[in-house]
Amino acid sequence: MTDVPARSPRTRSSRRRALTAVLAAAALTLGLAGCVQRDDAADSVADETVEVSSLQDLTLHVGDQKGGTAALLRASDELEKLPFTVDFSTFTSGPPQIEAATAGKIDFAVAGNTPPIFGAASNAKVKVVAAFSNNASGDAILIPGDSTLTSVADLAGKKVAVAKGSSAHGHLLLQLNKANLTLGPGKDVEPVFLQPADALSAFTSGNVDAWAIWDPYTAIVQLENNPKTLVTAEGVSNGYGFGIAGDQALADPRRNTAVRELVAGIARAGNWAKANPDVWAEKYSADIGIDPRAGKVAQGRSLRPAIPLDEGVVESQQKLADAFAESDQLQGEVDFATFVDNRYDGALTEYFAQPAS
Repeated sequence: MTDVPARSPRTRSSRRRALTAVLAAAALTLGLAGCVQRDDAADSVADETVEVSSLQDLTLHVGDQKGGTAALLRASDELEKLPFTVDFSTFTSGPPQIEAATAGKIDFAVAGNTPPIFGAASNAKVKVVAAFSNNASGDAILIPGDSTLTSVADLAGKKVAVAKGSSAHGHLLLQLNKANLTLGPGKDVEPVFLQPADALSAFTSGNVDAWAIWDPYTAIVQLENNPKTLVTAEGVSNGYGFGIAGDQALADPRRNTAVRELVAGIARAGNWAKANPDVWAEKYSADIGIDPRAGKVAQGRSLRPAIPLDEGVVESQQKLADAFAESDQLQGEVDFATFVDNRYDGALTEYFAQPAS
């Protein structure tokens, strides 16, 4: 992967302040502390709907990560087309979104491939209702520019910053498995579980040897801090993202209908972004307040078009879940399929990304 070129010394301090602001804003999460619980993960949730025209007075509560769903819907004008109000709450990463949906604080959110696995392990009251894909090249393990590390194998005996339960956590685990290294306290590689703002500080101060992170943070840090990219997740991690909905929302006919309309809007917005990459990158960068160059790189490699939530996707996720269980990163085993609900497939079919010819 080609790293983003470093910015000139004259503007580096201002970009550092901008990066800090982005990270600090993301840190204002509404995540709930502690584990989420559920009596029976396999319980089905009623699929009742209402007429879309009856949703005008409804407010749907949606979790968002910096540079995620809200920016995409606004840029594509899909947000204003929805026949209800959307209230966005910003989270630092996927796991707090799962917890908030379980508690009924939000109705829907989009997360990476790993948060739903940790949610399933905690018996979260959520369902995976939509799938998205990319080549995972925006997920990377970064090392300082002056680091002497040259391969994943060199991480033995080192500390790596990573957000627990994030897609970066899954990527890190898979890379270490390939190198026959173990992850955990007292094992080959020590994870230092930090959210992006604190991880940036640990990384730049030398308190960790590497940082497993995702876009747009990958692109921003590559622009500002000029790190080396030890490895990316391309060809290692499945790159999937998932739309998750709380059981409470799915059991409510009005909210269930609204979530269906929202995921269709997200799918249309993703296709618009793919067809208009320059316009999207410009609007995206302005929306979240980052350098347009970083925004263009991030969205050039980290778009997630909607794809079918099919058996292949579920099997790939099960393999990732099994890898976590085998490495003692999870409490018990996960049957990912019991958390999958295909109720919106019919509404999404015409928007699914077509496979490359």
